[in-house]
Amino acid sequence: MDRETAALLERAGTLRRAGKVDEAMAAYQALLRREPELPDSWYNLGWLQRQARQYEASLQSYGEALKRGVRDPEEVHLNRAVILSDHLARHEEAETELQAALKLRPDYLAALLNLGNLHEDRGNRKSAEAAYRRALEVAPDDALALSRLAGVLVPGSERSGELIDRLRSAVLQQRDPSARADLGFALGRLLDGEENYGEAFSAYEAANRASAESFGPSYRGYDRAAHKYFVDRLIAAFPSPAKQSEAATPSIFILGMFRSGSTLLEQILAGHSRVVSGGELDLIPELVSRIDGYPEAVATADEATIERWRDFYQEGSAPFARDGAFVTDKRPENFLHIGLIKMLFPGAKIVHTRRNRLDNLLSLHFLHLGPEMPYALDLADAAHWHAQYERLMAHWKRLYPNDILDVDYDSLVHEPEPIIHRMLDFLGLDREDRLLDFHRRSGAVKTASVWQVREPLHARSSGRWRNYEPQLSRLLGSDSDD
Repeated sequence: MDRETAALLERAGTLRRAGKVDEAMAAYQALLRREPELPDSWYNLGWLQRQARQYEASLQSYGEALKRGVRDPEEVHLNRAVILSDHLARHEEAETELQAALKLRPDYLAALLNLGNLHEDRGNRKSAEAAYRRALEVAPDDALALSRLAGVLVPGSERSGELIDRLRSAVLQQRDPSARADLGFALGRLLDGEENYGEAFSAYEAANRASAESFGPSYRGYDRAAHKYFVDRLIAAFPSPAKQSEAATPSIFILGMFRSGSTLLEQILAGHSRVVSGGELDLIPELVSRIDGYPEAVATADEATIERWRDFYQEGSAPFARDGAFVTDKRPENFLHIGLIKMLFPGAKIVHTRRNRLDNLLSLHFLHLGPEMPYALDLADAAHWHAQYERLMAHWKRLYPNDILDVDYDSLVHEPEPIIHRMLDFLGLDREDRLLDFHRRSGAVKTASVWQVREPLHARSSGRWRNYEPQLSRLLGSDSDD
């Protein structure tokens, strides 16, 4: 390698390690134009392009790395699979990449776990179970493989019952808090299926404590005052309705509290000939993260800036688009950003999913969530978040009374037809048959409710809080009278 090429390589690596994504990409591109036979540099460029959301370019760069004999090619196939599955909705191609990784290295644990997860997304319970069991053959003590295996078994079944003692033992032996949390949430789910509600609640509480511990010593938990202040700022930043424009609305926005029935609603709508399921798109949160001074800065944005933001959203949703159809964007926490959504797309129709408050709080508390949702770790914190959500939604509905439709989860599962008809009318969609056959449809569903939406409509989760009334009374006081 000549001196100039070596200097370019050093500069590209320095920029990458410094987190300067755009500059590092430009440096690697300059390097590879000069010397294309550098597989590790193609790999690094692919990694950077993925961070920059340039997914097609990232796939191409990873492909160049493979052509040139990159080290650990199975890792490259895994990275390609994640892009194809998580960002481009090309799930068959993702499976092909994972199988290629496993052909190179049959004991590749990460590929087995991802393959199991992909089978879950696509509703293939037996295939997912087989992948996780194979993962446990490779790594018998792997907490994630064991907890995911527990997650695909039907609660209350004979096989799930056999796994409870194994999970109990693994939780006691596990020192890593993140792994202990994975195991604890899985144990709670199976105990709930056995109707052992007291022990299930204790398992969930311990799992949430382990989850908080796993976030590290700098983790400070949910800041009630800070979140209330943020909601105050949102209300102040959007005091009046957005002005009308000619911008086309590409999406149906489904939002509300996490675990409030949005996945069920999306799957029902996805049976319509003019609706495509987009899932939990990260486009609005990502856009918010790019707006310096949000939310106040939105009010002073000029039309060119708003158009640039609009283009970002439309380009990001394009992989899901189909002529003449709406794409559902069911990111629940988009309720925080209705003001921005309506500025970008004044004609946007918003479906707001609601659920019994206590059922909603329990469902949050019983799921292993990351540090970006710290309120879920503590039921009292979750109740505070819920109160702020209700306050903010009341503000949005005052601004847009005709553009936000409330859909109650309990009403939907008990008497779906009138709810669905009202929703279709609200969205301007013709009534079509077989929308309730969502459990028979193929296609991937990326959500914590992946197995619930593979079943016919049922009301088992409605009123679930009554199973835990003693614990709720202790932690939330009179709130359990709801």
